[in-house]
Amino acid sequence: MLEASRSITYMLNLERLRTLDALARHGSVSGAAEGLHVTTSAVSQQLAKLEREVGQQLLAKNGRGVRLTDAGRLLADHAARILSQVELAQADLEAQRGQVAGELRVSAFPTAARGLFPAALAALRAGHPALRLRSCELEPEAGVAGVVRGDLDLAVVLDWYNKPMPVPDGLVKAAILDDPADVAMPVGHRLADRTEVDLEDFADDEWITWGEGEFCHEWLMFTLRSKGVEPCIGHRAAETHTQLGLVAAGLGVCIAPLLGRDPMPAGVVTVPVRQRVRRHVYVVWRADADRRPSIRAAVQALRTAAQAVSAG
Repeated sequence: MLEASRSITYMLNLERLRTLDALARHGSVSGAAEGLHVTTSAVSQQLAKLEREVGQQLLAKNGRGVRLTDAGRLLADHAARILSQVELAQADLEAQRGQVAGELRVSAFPTAARGLFPAALAALRAGHPALRLRSCELEPEAGVAGVVRGDLDLAVVLDWYNKPMPVPDGLVKAAILDDPADVAMPVGHRLADRTEVDLEDFADDEWITWGEGEFCHEWLMFTLRSKGVEPCIGHRAAETHTQLGLVAAGLGVCIAPLLGRDPMPAGVVTVPVRQRVRRHVYVVWRADADRRPSIRAAVQALRTAAQAVSAG
């Protein structure tokens, strides 16, 4: 009986279950390796050991990749539940200690990474030296997906006043900032001396926008078309400062949110939209990590950084 108990304990090795869960979520060995920040060889070795321990085939070849067998899917479903319970237990222990420690993996869309992360992450490092921070830039949809998969602990994301972004079940969100957005245009533009403009005023202008399929680009297309304007897209750029550089060169107009746009390049004027245009910036994390002190400390640091942006 004792030997059987030892065998079961060894079979359900947490790291190997985490590897199987990552493969199920990412759909490939390379994706699992990237999500776990290990080599593909390490993933393959862990899964091979897991197969030997359970005595069943968990993976089958699928073209150049692999797929989960029925046994693999069954165990992966259990692994997801086990890991969720482990995360909940860790969150409860952290909450009981009240200590902001461990590792915190965070992402933000580019302008939030530029406008909020330097101050927020520096404050977290100074106030909580036992906390290890790992950050990256990701578009909102990718950030949400990373939190859902467990690759990230927290993501700074956004939606627009007239186009919310769905947040999956199992995530918690907290507001960080309402970010006003103006229209940026060259100083010589016919509307540059206005105190307010309507988006319809730019029906004949070339727009500089984000990449095809990105949430902010889709919002701009949706908003202009709802006003009867079929936008002429001249240029695309992911970064706000690249867009503003193209505006300064006289190549079109763009939407310029306040967050992350300073310093404004010479030759660019921003004019508010009469019907105020705003982005709602918020942060999301998994509900089973809700009690982690590190999550709450990060949310507070982001809010403090956002207050400085609003006041500036």
